[in-house]
Amino acid sequence: MSNELPARQFRAVWISDVHLGARECQAARLAEFLQQVETPQLYLVGDIVDTWKLRRRWYWPSSHNAVFTRIMKMEQLGTAVILMPGNHDEMLRDYLGMSFGNVKILDDTIHTTLDGRRFLVIHGDQFDDVIIHAKWLAFIGERAYTIAIYVNQAFNYIRRKMGFAYWSLSAYLKQRVKAAAVRDYREKLVRAAQDRKLDGVICGHTHFAEITDINGIFYMNDGDWVESCTALVEHLDGRLEIIDFRPTNQLQVAV
Repeated sequence: MSNELPARQFRAVWISDVHLGARECQAARLAEFLQQVETPQLYLVGDIVDTWKLRRRWYWPSSHNAVFTRIMKMEQLGTAVILMPGNHDEMLRDYLGMSFGNVKILDDTIHTTLDGRRFLVIHGDQFDDVIIHAKWLAFIGERAYTIAIYVNQAFNYIRRKMGFAYWSLSAYLKQRVKAAAVRDYREKLVRAAQDRKLDGVICGHTHFAEITDINGIFYMNDGDWVESCTALVEHLDGRLEIIDFRPTNQLQVAV
């Protein structure tokens, strides 16, 4: 799969865990992706801005501005933008229910696909026991993940020099460490969709892009723009797919 999108027009696009304000944010790649997208519905599913990082040290290069500029341009052209706070930009929860032009801030919402399927859309930190009961552990984990990303960059620089393809050491380590927590998180969100008699859930938070059918309920995570560079899209015919926008793409799943 190349980074050439199969189509420029989608019924809906979901992105999350962008972490603008963090050095590891791949803002330039996201801006490039958004330049190729035309959609009536853009869901920003939490952690778009990383206020945890910005509180410690201000970092806001022009590439991060470019993302906001493109989103505002889409809004001006008629795209309905649904902004959902996550744990890294949780101060936005003070503005739930408010609208600014075509931008609406919600804690969660329901998306209905062309074929009538209904999905809960939510960042997902509300279902993370660490965030709920031990937020200090989340801060420690975030620091460790940041270090792992920088180690990963050096690791892959050496791999490229040796002629090997990109392989994410940081994603591998995170998946090994958080496998049980992600499994629990996934199950809780699926139960939330079941309780609302929905067909599935669309979320972020874990930085693991996936589409999984769990006993007839679809769990869909749109990934992140720190490492994965993934988005979830609904095609004009109602198909849902994860788009991988890294230079070496590996993931393409449709339901």
